[in-house]
Amino acid sequence: MNNPRSIKQNAWADALPNFSNLGVTLRILLVCTGLALLQALLQAGSWNEVPLYMMQIASLLTPVLLSSLLLLWVLQPWLNRLAYWHGVLAVNVLVVALTLLAYYLVGELYHPSGRHDVWLDTLRYALLAVLVCCTLLMYFRWRSRILSHALHDARLQVLRARIRPHFLFNTINAVLGIVRAQPKQAEAALEDMADLFRMAMTDVQDLVPLRQEIRLGKQYVALEQLRMGERLQVDWQMQNVPDDALIPPLLLQPLLENAVYHGIESLSQGGSITVAVSYSGNTVRIKVDNPRAPDSAAAHTGGHKMALQNIRERLALLFDAEARYQVASGKDHYRVEIKLPYVKEKKT
Repeated sequence: MNNPRSIKQNAWADALPNFSNLGVTLRILLVCTGLALLQALLQAGSWNEVPLYMMQIASLLTPVLLSSLLLLWVLQPWLNRLAYWHGVLAVNVLVVALTLLAYYLVGELYHPSGRHDVWLDTLRYALLAVLVCCTLLMYFRWRSRILSHALHDARLQVLRARIRPHFLFNTINAVLGIVRAQPKQAEAALEDMADLFRMAMTDVQDLVPLRQEIRLGKQYVALEQLRMGERLQVDWQMQNVPDDALIPPLLLQPLLENAVYHGIESLSQGGSITVAVSYSGNTVRIKVDNPRAPDSAAAHTGGHKMALQNIRERLALLFDAEARYQVASGKDHYRVEIKLPYVKEKKT
C-alpha cells in the first residue's frame, strides 16, 4: 500500500498481508489467541483445567508467534517482491521452522510429564503450524478481496460525487461576472477549475503527494472566494510538513467543501476556516475547523456525515487501524481531525 496505485490496476490481485501494519498484527494475535483458547477448551476435562492447558499452549505459542511476527516484519520488503504463492510457501516454511525450534527449546514445558514421542510431536506441530498459517493467510486473502471490491466502489464514488454540480455552475457564473472587468483573474479561475475537475475525473490513485492535495485545496478555495468574496477566509497552518508525504486523493477538498457549504455560507458575515497540517511522531495530522450558525447544526449533519463516511472508509481500506479521524461538533463550530501514518513518496 505504500506505493501509489492506479484504479486501472487489477483490484483482485492476491497479495500477502502487510505484516508491518498494526491492524494486521492485532488480527493475527487475536485469531491465534482464540485458536489457543479453543484448543484448551477441547483438551480440558473440566473448567479448572482450562487455565493449565492455556499456560501449556502459551509456552509454545508465545515464542513462535512473537518471533514470527518480528521476522515477517523484517522480511516484508523481500516478501513483497515474491509472487503470491511463493510468498505463501515462504511464510509457511518460516513459521514451521520457528515452531519446531521453539518446540525443541521449550517442549518440556508443553509436556511436563515427559511422556511423548518426539517424532510424532514434530509432525503434529509442523502440521499445526501450517494449518494455522494457511488459515490466517486465507482470512487475509478473503479480506483483501472484499476490501478491494469496496475500495473500487469507494473510488468510483469519489469520481462521481466529490465536486458538486452547483459548484460548477456557481464558478462559471462568477467567472462570467469578472471576465470583462478582470480578465486575468477570470483566466486564472478557469485554470484552477480545469485543474480541479481534471483531478476529480482522471485516473485515481490510492495515494498522492500531500503537496498536491494542498495545492488543490487552495485552488478550490480561490474559486469559492470568487462568489463569496471577503466572507470566506482560510488560515493555512503548515508545521513541519514533509515534502514527500503521501495521503489518499481528494481528502482535503471534501472537508473544505463541507466547511464552506455547511459552515461559512450559513453565516451572514462569513468566517474563517482553519486548515492545520502537521507532522510529528511519524504521523501526519490534518485538521479543518470552521464556524457555523447555531441553527444550522441539525440541518447540515447529513452532509457532514456523507463526506466523513467516504473518507473513513478509504482510510480504513488503505491504512487499517493505523489511521483514524475525530469529529468535534459544537453549536457554533465544527472540527474534523485526521491522523494517518507517514508514507514516503518513492523517488523515481
